[in-house]
Amino acid sequence: MTSTAETKSEKPGWREAFAVYLKPRVLIVLFLGFSAGLPLALSGSTLLIWMSEVGVDLRTIGLFALVGTPYTIKFLWAPVVDALDVPVLSRLLGRRRGWLVFTQLLLMVAIVFLGLCDPRGSALLVAIGALLVATASATQDIVIDAFRVDSLDENEQAAGMASYVAAYRIGMLISTAGALFIVSGFEGLGLSRHGAWSAGYAVMAAMVLIGIVTSVLATEPEKSRMAEAAHAKESPLQRVTEAAIGAFSDFLTRDMAFIALAFVVLFKFTDALAGAMTGPFVIQIGFSRNEYAAIIKGVGLAATLIGGFAGGFIARAYPLAISLWIGGLLQAAANVAFSWQAVVGHDIAWLTFAIVMENFTSAIGTVMFVAYLSALCQNPLHTATQYALLTALAAFGRTYLSSGAGYIAAATGWVWFFIICALAGLPSMVLLWWLQIRGHFETLVPRKN
Repeated sequence: MTSTAETKSEKPGWREAFAVYLKPRVLIVLFLGFSAGLPLALSGSTLLIWMSEVGVDLRTIGLFALVGTPYTIKFLWAPVVDALDVPVLSRLLGRRRGWLVFTQLLLMVAIVFLGLCDPRGSALLVAIGALLVATASATQDIVIDAFRVDSLDENEQAAGMASYVAAYRIGMLISTAGALFIVSGFEGLGLSRHGAWSAGYAVMAAMVLIGIVTSVLATEPEKSRMAEAAHAKESPLQRVTEAAIGAFSDFLTRDMAFIALAFVVLFKFTDALAGAMTGPFVIQIGFSRNEYAAIIKGVGLAATLIGGFAGGFIARAYPLAISLWIGGLLQAAANVAFSWQAVVGHDIAWLTFAIVMENFTSAIGTVMFVAYLSALCQNPLHTATQYALLTALAAFGRTYLSSGAGYIAAATGWVWFFIICALAGLPSMVLLWWLQIRGHFETLVPRKN
């Protein structure tokens, strides 16, 4: 009784809980979350809508999920990012910020190049451009995750996590709905379809400047400075080797490590499978590009923001395992709304509801997932590399398992496709149940909120 009362009395009031979101370090993470979310759709759903409009075969569109490979294998070069410095930039800005600005500059160039490619002319060249964007984006993710973990105090982690996820989703919305509106605007000015898409991608490249400005204005984390001093005593090869071997061995020696890794791969699979074909689905059943964009940018944005902060509240209010159950079941069930959309056809009201449900539940699930990944990274010496490994495994479902989404949709039709997407969430729930009854979550060191 006493300990419970003391715990409750230590919980911050609503003013203090809100004030943490305005702390400079949390605001920096907020803007970096936007920078991380911006490029994903440019080599994914937005690109697929462009390809769908110009008549690229549905099966080819589905296979383009494979260009997300860099998100899956980014752990291979994470030790390099963790251990080495970028010439000039790291000396001027510090280890983490130097890498941030470097990857963001590469990202701008890659986005412009992809926008200049023509999906009708050469699918191979488009794939190369998309791979370049995905590689630069995946490397930026490595650095942002390391920066976030290094810079935030433990009592700022929940706020930072919710802010990051909400801003990440805003970045994705800007590069989906925002990009579609911009492309339509350029077409209205008289540009050809290809010219409008190229100009739209150029505008998206300019949006990366938000991340660059944030990186320059941020303060290098104290942990990063301490690591930089330690690195001075070791050779570059020794630093990379120790970061790689230490991160893998530390994680794989845990009890039920492979069950946990399988759960990481499958938890967001239900989202990934549906997300790979949502854009083409909406276009094919008769909605215009602007109708789709208007819903995503309006109520979809609001649902994402509310879902992100609702996820932060749930993460603070319930144990991690319960939070994962809530997020996992909600994000799977949301796919049923799109299944009914295939039945009713061109119904704006129902599409609005379906997108609200998808954005809201996906944001909640993502917050829970980020909380779980952060809890798994317990060793501060290997946080960046371990986190890169875990997020790369999570991308496996989005990249490889969802690459056959086009074939499934073509074989089953849209109604059954989205039902299958909902059922795809069940394997992760079985693994969650197994981890829970075996005491896995009791072994994780909880973060103080």
